Amino acid sequence: MATVMGVLIVSFAVWGIADIFKGFGQSSLAKVGKTEISTEQFRQIYTEKLQQLGRSFGRPLTSEQARAFGLDRQVLQQTIAEAALDEEARRMGLAQSQEETMRLIYSDPNFRGLGGKFDPARFQATIRQFGYTEQRYLAEQRRVGLRRQIVGTVSTGVEPPKVLIEAMTRFQNEQRSIEFVKLDAAQAGTIDPPSPEALAAYFEERKTQFRAPEYRKLSFVVISPEEIGKWTEVTDEDAKKVFEQNRDRLGTPERREVSQIVFPNEGEAQAARSRITSGMSFDDLAKERNLNLADVDLGMIAKSAIIDPAIADAAFSLPSGEISQPVQGRFGVALVKVGKIEPGTTPTFESVAAQIKKELATERARAKVSEIQNKMEDERSGGANVVEASQKLGLTPVTIEAVDRSGRTPDGQPVANIPRGLDVVSQAFNSDVGVDNEPIQFAGGYVWYDVLGITPSRERSLDEVRSQVEAKWREDQISNKLRAKATEMVQKLEQGGTLAEVAAAVGAKVETATGFRRDASLSGVPSAAITAAFRTPKDGVGQTPGAGGSEWIVYRVTDVTVPPVDAASDELKKLKDTLQRALTDEQVAQYVTKIESEIGTSINQAAFAQVTGANN
Repeated sequence: MATVMGVLIVSFAVWGIADIFKGFGQSSLAKVGKTEISTEQFRQIYTEKLQQLGRSFGRPLTSEQARAFGLDRQVLQQTIAEAALDEEARRMGLAQSQEETMRLIYSDPNFRGLGGKFDPARFQATIRQFGYTEQRYLAEQRRVGLRRQIVGTVSTGVEPPKVLIEAMTRFQNEQRSIEFVKLDAAQAGTIDPPSPEALAAYFEERKTQFRAPEYRKLSFVVISPEEIGKWTEVTDEDAKKVFEQNRDRLGTPERREVSQIVFPNEGEAQAARSRITSGMSFDDLAKERNLNLADVDLGMIAKSAIIDPAIADAAFSLPSGEISQPVQGRFGVALVKVGKIEPGTTPTFESVAAQIKKELATERARAKVSEIQNKMEDERSGGANVVEASQKLGLTPVTIEAVDRSGRTPDGQPVANIPRGLDVVSQAFNSDVGVDNEPIQFAGGYVWYDVLGITPSRERSLDEVRSQVEAKWREDQISNKLRAKATEMVQKLEQGGTLAEVAAAVGAKVETATGFRRDASLSGVPSAAITAAFRTPKDGVGQTPGAGGSEWIVYRVTDVTVPPVDAASDELKKLKDTLQRALTDEQVAQYVTKIESEIGTSINQAAFAQVTGANN
């Protein structure tokens, strides 16, 4: 939703808001000045954000995980900040014309059809999928435009200090080298099996670790343009029509290396051309006129990308290496030079037929989504459950017999038949048996789901999980022995021993890792060892857990290097941009906080907890 709608325009820093929680009616979740944010409005925003992140992660994001990440507060702060900026725009009397709003919409790539042009049908279908009418969407885009005006003004001129850039560069680029030894089960020695009494006592102390989670049985059906497009047939004839209409756009246009020098009148341009034909180079003429490369060189460019039509016509009518006659352009009289020429390419129908058919099927399917949605809602209103309604409409529902909150079946395996990014599991755990749930917006369409049964969480007996308990007990025993052995090795190193000596004593080998940074990911080197190395001075020694509970690392830092700061490097430029964005976010956040304090902000804690699942 954030990508398509463009509503979330600033990544605000997290600032405290606990002191403004107050109780009021359940229909309203927050009030910012005169703007009221309804509970249902925030629920929609929050659900869409969870689904968006779920698609990014490739797995559903549960309400508990969202709260652990602080996502609930971040979305609330973002929503309140936007409302505060809307209030400020009204207070300042800002406005955006209808023409500017339409220009932004026409240029949005999400609304372009197969030909690359704005497609009104696609526009209507897209905004309808997100619950917008055309009038409401235009109003929202005007608000977004006004927010951008305010944010742009507030953040103008923000620059990160030079000393901060240099300090961050040194921190990021610092390199270290270590020698290390991996201790594993071989160094732990023989682990005798636990006695029945010891295993039972171990299990009693850790019963909650082996508890059976709550499982739910659910059914769902997905209606999206992609799903419908799979069974929408497109004939060769239809595909060829689209191919012919868009032949130029489907291919690669001819590109040319173009340079130009602009003169105030035709006389000066003609005189300059005579000097070039007499032996003066185009570049020398540019230097003589105190022009830099950006003033002259248009680069390797397609004809459609040249703003001035006269210059474009001249450039694409010359052979390589030629200088044009004076050309009257929009900004003066110009001489145009053409260098390298890259011919355009036109694909055959056969090479793009599959792609065109897929896009055309999806485009046609968009119109079907709304039709099927209405039929599905009619069936649901008549009392049909998801499976019954789906089968009546010729759709294929999915039934999952048992799944826990993490999306796993009782055998511990991830559920295989849920589309990537679909957050139906966490939604089901926020519902109940018999509840007529609202459909989930997904992939430009909808997902309807029912909770068919609930198996409560319960404590398992030792007999049910004996093999798991024994494996965990053994892992803990190995870890304890390795920790003790690593501590002994570190003590010997601190007393003057070498890593080679202490490694040989336990039958391990010494490995090395050189010249790595804090963010390095090295094959065979646990990330914990990299992190620990940057907490240890040169020639210092230490120990750290390795991969899992059955590995331990003993290491020595052999070298610490801080490269000099290269002000011209791409890496430093990227760092500067990152810091500038962070400072901009902080400045805008402070500005928004000031607005909120002036106009007054209040939040309904009970409604917020209910929407985010905090009261479950």
